[in-house]
Amino acid sequence: MNVEELVRDALREQAAEQPPAAPGFADRVLGARRHRRTRRIAAVAVAAAAVVAVAVGVPLLDGGKADVRPAGVLDPDETRAHPDQSPPHELIRAGDATMAAYYTVDTVKETAHRSRTTRTYWLLDERTGRYEKDARWSYVAVAPNLKTAAVLERQLPASRIGLLDLGTGKVARWIPVEHGVGGIAFSHDGRRLVATTYATDPDVLTQTTDDKDVKVFSMPATMPRTGFYVLDVASGKGSWSAVRDPHDSMGLSTINSRQDFALSRSGLYVWSGLTSDPGTQFYDLQGDEVPAPVRERNLKWYVEAGLSPDGRRVAGDFAGRTMKTSSWVLDLDTGEQVEVPGQELLAWADDRSLIAWDRGKDRGGAYHDRLVLVTLGSDKVVPLSGFRTGHGYAGRWEPVFAER
Repeated sequence: MNVEELVRDALREQAAEQPPAAPGFADRVLGARRHRRTRRIAAVAVAAAAVVAVAVGVPLLDGGKADVRPAGVLDPDETRAHPDQSPPHELIRAGDATMAAYYTVDTVKETAHRSRTTRTYWLLDERTGRYEKDARWSYVAVAPNLKTAAVLERQLPASRIGLLDLGTGKVARWIPVEHGVGGIAFSHDGRRLVATTYATDPDVLTQTTDDKDVKVFSMPATMPRTGFYVLDVASGKGSWSAVRDPHDSMGLSTINSRQDFALSRSGLYVWSGLTSDPGTQFYDLQGDEVPAPVRERNLKWYVEAGLSPDGRRVAGDFAGRTMKTSSWVLDLDTGEQVEVPGQELLAWADDRSLIAWDRGKDRGGAYHDRLVLVTLGSDKVVPLSGFRTGHGYAGRWEPVFAER
């Protein structure tokens, strides 16, 4: 678990209590918790052309097609829900957002003082509409067309990136890399990959004892992230850029042991989160720091939904104002914050609807949540999955969404 996951857990805890969270709650989590519980944070933190065309077809998404549906209204035929399934066995989809996979996280003890957090994935087989376990991979990113996934083998940092044909379950091609990779993400159009490089496995936990002789897992003295590749999916070609470990005024690292990069909506920049203000840092494709693009300066790295498809709104923090579990959505044209149901916004189904985690009214405990579909301007919540259960992060399933 990293700070992102601690923020999520804190939001769930807050959602289970009264009064509702005050403004700036997430910022306090990122600040106060980081300094008061550094070791515990780390505990869980460190918790040719024809051939190419056949092997990985990742077409440019059509971003100019007019949507003839009324704003914020999804065609029922485009929604697949299974509110009786947790984890889900069958396809979950709403609008343009498809749950392409899900994973669970476990901690594997390697020695008396060393453990590793590992992911186990279940990938969507579109032929059957079911999720099938594939334990070969430590990390999976799914392309927007849901036909290809980028995968990393179990040993991290990985020396190659696989392009997995989701139709056959076979790796169509490998992209070798000189700098070991620990995280991967597709560009918005699916034509490129950004791969985050690490000197050592970012998911390794080292056990020590605190000042009360309580066993904890400590954060490494030096963050292992080294930089990023930006790679063309069709050719496998690209370049690597070194990125220094950012520090705050106190000399403390402002990134987690695992802090992966992503490409901006335009694909012109790479960015990642910071655990202190300003919260994000953008880079050009050569690894030099640049100001955040206007439309992306309000991104919260721990809020997965990010920008709406039309780029007019950005998903934000937990709100909990008029609704016990709700989140903010910022209108970038007007500056207005709109409260929408859902305690954690995960993916945009269309320009006005999102998939979120949310607690049920009759459920107690911070971890009794389910996937729901919510819409701006409405308090209606449509269940998409059954409730997750449990009182800790390990073993709970986490969705991976891709755009159709």
